[in-house]
Amino acid sequence: MNKNVGGIDRTARLVVGPLLLLAGIAAFVGALPLGTVGGVVALVVGAVLTVTGAVQRCPLHTLLGIDTCPVDVR
Repeated sequence: MNKNVGGIDRTARLVVGPLLLLAGIAAFVGALPLGTVGGVVALVVGAVLTVTGAVQRCPLHTLLGIDTCPVDVR
């Protein structure tokens, strides 16, 4: 499978994703006032961003025809 996530896009996903995961966990233990729904949303979005950044492949980018990965990395 071709990679379609790279550069700043990948870096942003690998920074924001884990932060959202931590925020979701903090919401569940009561450290952040996000509520249950906010905690679940933060966990899901954080997990998706982290995984897509790590594997450099995003299904939504494929559907929209977006490619932020340099040609020489493939």
